[in-house]
Amino acid sequence: MATRIALVADPDGPGGRFQRLADDGSPAGPPERTADLAASVAAAEARERPRWVWASTDALYPRLLPLRAARCHDLALVEPLLLAHEGHYGHPRSLGAAWARLHGLAVPEDRRESALPDDQPTLFQPDRLQLPAGTDPLRAVVEVHADQQRRIAAAEHPDRMRLLAAAESAGALAAAEMAYEGLPWRADVHDELLTGLLGPRPPAGVQPQLLAEVAAELQQAFGGRPFNPDSHVQVLRAFAEQGFSLPSTRSWVLQQVDHPAAALMLRYKELSRIHTAHGWAWQESWARGGRFRPEYVVGGVVSGRWASRGGGALQIPRMLRGAVVADPGWSLVVADAAQLEPRVLAALSGDAGLARAAAQGDLYEALAALAFGGDRARAKLGMLGAMYGQTSGEVGPLLAVLRRRFPTAMAYVEAAARTGEEGGVVRSHLGRTCPPPSAGWQDLAGAGAAGAGAEDDGGSDGDRAVRAARARGRFTRNFVIQASAADWALALLAALRRRLAEIGPDATGGRPHLVFFQHDEVVVHVPTQYADAAAAAVAEAGEEARHLVFGATPVRMPLEAHVVECYADAK
Repeated sequence: MATRIALVADPDGPGGRFQRLADDGSPAGPPERTADLAASVAAAEARERPRWVWASTDALYPRLLPLRAARCHDLALVEPLLLAHEGHYGHPRSLGAAWARLHGLAVPEDRRESALPDDQPTLFQPDRLQLPAGTDPLRAVVEVHADQQRRIAAAEHPDRMRLLAAAESAGALAAAEMAYEGLPWRADVHDELLTGLLGPRPPAGVQPQLLAEVAAELQQAFGGRPFNPDSHVQVLRAFAEQGFSLPSTRSWVLQQVDHPAAALMLRYKELSRIHTAHGWAWQESWARGGRFRPEYVVGGVVSGRWASRGGGALQIPRMLRGAVVADPGWSLVVADAAQLEPRVLAALSGDAGLARAAAQGDLYEALAALAFGGDRARAKLGMLGAMYGQTSGEVGPLLAVLRRRFPTAMAYVEAAARTGEEGGVVRSHLGRTCPPPSAGWQDLAGAGAAGAGAEDDGGSDGDRAVRAARARGRFTRNFVIQASAADWALALLAALRRRLAEIGPDATGGRPHLVFFQHDEVVVHVPTQYADAAAAAVAEAGEEARHLVFGATPVRMPLEAHVVECYADAK
C-alpha cells in the first residue's frame, strides 16, 4: 500500500507543511515544514510515489502543476460519497464542515464559487477550507482523513468504497491536469467553421448574417408576422396560430411537426446554440493561446458524471470538432466505449444471456439475433426502454421479450425501480448513493397514501403521487446503470493516467497526456512516435477498469481508439 502524506500549502508563499500517516490515517511521524512545497512533492514522487492527502485537489494541485502527483486522497470529494452512503446526502462537504461534525461544532455551509471566467477563485484560498479561526489546517486534514478511513472501513462494501474514493480522487488529478494542458484548439479553423455556418463575424450585439436569414425565413413561414424565435412563448404561440399545439420547443417535438417552420426552427436553434455557446465570444474567453481550458467539476452530476463550470466542455458540437487539431509532430488518440450502459447492466446483473450478447462486438446486433429476429432497431429500442423506464407505444411488447429472454437483467433494473418508487435509495456498484426523495415528494406520497381508495379524477393527490413514484422509479432504474458506468470511467481515467506517465518522453521532453474526457470518451494528445503506444494504453486501461470494478465478468467493454490529427476525423 502506498505511503500516505498529509499536505497543506501556506496561504502565501511557496511553502507548506506535511505529515506522514499510517494506513489507518493515524500520524506516523511529526509535522514537517518545507520552504518549497513543489520541490518537496517532486522529491517524494521520485522516491516513493505516495498518496497525498489534502483538503481539495482543485484548491491545491494547480499550484504544483506541471509537476504530476501519482495519486491522492481528496477529502472534499470523498466526504460527500461517505455522507450519502450514511444517509446524509447533500450535507456540507468542506474540510471545515467535516472537522465541525467530528468535533460536535456548528457545521458551516459550503460556499458557492463563481463560474464566470473573469471571476474565478484563486488557486489557493485558505477561507475555502472554512475552518474555525486558530484551527491548524494540517491537524484538520489528518483527523478528517483518519475519520474517513474509519467510515470507509464501516461501509457496506469497504473494498468497493475504498476503490471509489481512490478513483474519484484520481479523477480530480486528471481534471486539473487537463485544464492545465488544454485541448488543442485552432482559432483560425474555428473562425473558418463559424463563418461557413453563420456568416462573417458581426459586430458585438449584432446577429450573424446567416442566422438572421433563417430568422427571416421563419417569420415568412409563419405568415410574415414579426416574432422572436428566441422566445419560447412566442414560438409556441406562432405554431398554435398555424394549428399546432406543442408542449415545448424541444427538438424531438419539432421533428414530428409537419410544417415548413419546424425544420427552419430546428436549424435556427442549432445555429443559435453554436453562436451563443461556442461562437467568437466563447473563443475569446475559453480558447486563448491555442488551447481550450475548461474547468471540469468532478462528480458534478449525481450519477458521478462530470460537469463543467462554463465553456461547454461536455457539449462541443460535432460540426466544430474540426478546430481540435494536434500540434505539429503530435497526434490525437480518441477513444470511446461502445454501448457502455447496456454492457454495464449485463455485468451488474450477471444475466448469462445478456453477458453472452455483451461479449460480442455489437451488443445490439447480438441482441437482435438472440431475441428480435435480427431486427437491430427493435433490439436497441427495447434495451433503452428497459434502462430508462419507457413502457409506452411499441416499447411495451419489446420489454416483454426482454423479460422472457433476459430475466435476471430485467429483474435487476425493475428492483431498482421499485426501490425508488417506495422512496428508497440505490447505489452504484462501487457505492455511490443516489439522492433521497425530496420533502415535496415525501409529502405527496403521504397525501397519496392517505387518499388511496377515493375516487380519482386524474388530478388528485393519489394520481400525482403515482406519477411522482413512477418518475422516481425511472430515475433509480437508470441511476444504478449510469452511476456504475461512471465508476468504470473513473477507474479507466486512473489506469490511463498511470500508463501514459510511463510512455516517453520524446526528444523535446513531450509525453502523452489526457486533454479531454466526456462520460465514456477520452482524448489523448501524444507525440506521434508514441501514438500506437498510447492507443494500446487506452485499451489496457479499459480492461483494467473492467476487472477492478466488475471483477471476473465475461462482459466486454471495448474502447475503440482512433489515431488522428483532427478530432473530427475520429468519428
